Amino acid sequence: MKTIGLIGGLSWESSAEYYRLINEGVKARLGGLHSADCLMYSFDFAEIEHLQTTDAWDEATARMVEAARHLERGGAACIVICSNTMHRMADDVQAAVDLPLIHIADSTAQAIHSAGLNTIGLLGTIYTMEQDFYKSRLVKHGLNVSIPDQEQRQSVNRIIYDELVLGVIKPESRTIYQSVIGDMAADSVQGVILGCTEIGLLIKPEDSAIPTFDTTALHAAAAVDFALSE
Repeated sequence: MKTIGLIGGLSWESSAEYYRLINEGVKARLGGLHSADCLMYSFDFAEIEHLQTTDAWDEATARMVEAARHLERGGAACIVICSNTMHRMADDVQAAVDLPLIHIADSTAQAIHSAGLNTIGLLGTIYTMEQDFYKSRLVKHGLNVSIPDQEQRQSVNRIIYDELVLGVIKPESRTIYQSVIGDMAADSVQGVILGCTEIGLLIKPEDSAIPTFDTTALHAAAAVDFALSE
């Protein structure tokens, strides 16, 4: 089994989901007492969030590169960034290490294609929805990507940073997300990407009238596939 290198703490709420899903995935495949061989470098998310909100992306990139190098020195065989937003610096992280980086948008796009869809909605942080680093990766996979309107984007982002990264799950926030998804579905969107690794804590498949793609679960499954590959 190969060692999975996880960059976590982005936030730890979703990092805990990665750890659970990866270990469950290995156990399901190998059975018995098997669990994942993995390393995690976990950030203090308050520091990362400050770099995001102050537009200090160069410093954030340096921190992410440092984390990846720590994992490489520790014996990791791949890098998994446990965050959609922090894939903004995925190319820089990949260039800094001699390990494959398992990109969250790639595993998500593969699942969307497997479902036979090509027009997809994207929910996530304001950075993931509005900046090009994530959407352009999906477009390279041949997908048409739609995001909510500005007011809805602000609501989606607020719930992530004020609630979900703190482990706060509110029924009224679920209702807001369902309304956003409903509006996207009415605009011919075929499915929706839960493009923040905490959104899956709030929105389950039964909460949406259209298919949802939980990036945390899909990314974790890709990491398990890598770890157990020949």
